[in-house]
Amino acid sequence: MVKLFAYGIRDDEKNALTTWRNQHPEVELAYTDELVMPSTAALANGASAAVVYQQLPYTRETLAALAQNGVKSISLRNVGTDNIDFDAAREFGLQVSNVPVYSPNAIAEHSIIQMSRLLRQTKAMDAKVAKHDLRWAPTIGREVRMQTVGVIGTGHIGRVAIKILQGFGANVIAFDPYPNPELAQSGIYVDRLEELYAQADVISLYVPGVPANYHLIDAAAIAQMKPGVVLVNVSRGNLMDLDAIIAGLNSGQIGDFAMDVYEDEVGLFNEDWSDKPFPDPKIAALIKQENVLVTPHTAFYTTKAVYEMVTQSLDAALMFATGQTPAIAVEY
Repeated sequence: MVKLFAYGIRDDEKNALTTWRNQHPEVELAYTDELVMPSTAALANGASAAVVYQQLPYTRETLAALAQNGVKSISLRNVGTDNIDFDAAREFGLQVSNVPVYSPNAIAEHSIIQMSRLLRQTKAMDAKVAKHDLRWAPTIGREVRMQTVGVIGTGHIGRVAIKILQGFGANVIAFDPYPNPELAQSGIYVDRLEELYAQADVISLYVPGVPANYHLIDAAAIAQMKPGVVLVNVSRGNLMDLDAIIAGLNSGQIGDFAMDVYEDEVGLFNEDWSDKPFPDPKIAALIKQENVLVTPHTAFYTTKAVYEMVTQSLDAALMFATGQTPAIAVEY
């Protein structure tokens, strides 16, 4: 019998895990809510594959401990692999998979919802209503269809966002160093980011946090944008220089800002700080601003996305365990 072991299983993942296990009676599947690290690697003893999801790094020590317990592959329930020591994974002969596409709609929808909330000043209006101030003015909104929206990145998520925006009637322009052939025929692309910066009333990012994109949005980029530009980032925290964003908000060059990701989010997001001192003054200040929306890396977090992340990773783990190579295997 094939044996798999899953780490870091949350309550919201258990239904998908149970459904998958019931569909695969030939598999012995055990799990824990603990994360994988050297001290928990023995929990997977005898399993040929580990299914994992965490922001903690998969260090050489962790991977060595898994290999010593018989694990031959790790299947991530998420996209990012930048926290894996691939040199160590190669040394120990560990195969790796991730889930590169689980629900583009989840992330695209969140970005457009946040964009729309900024344009309609819902944070300010909600605060007024909470105080029983039911006057309209001066909290007036703008219509999405009246905006030129610049989409940076036209992969799976960016293309869904474009469809949603076009449904609203927005004028959408896009930039991608690797244009999508179908989109290219529509004439949606600009040739340079500088053109997008100069034309867009709203800019939303859908690109990976690879080194080439580090601090893509910095002070120099912001200076090229329209005064009062609306910025949305639900992709990766390292795409934006947050100090430059804060300076842009303070000067009025940035009119509104929505962030779902943060370069220093590990240890901050997905924690309850309601009864504890908040450790990050930058984020604390941003949360208080009427023209800023902060969500703690929740764009992905829908029932559909969680189901896909669990089931695709388990499918990949089973394929590894039975000598096959899943389509979502990571080449390194």
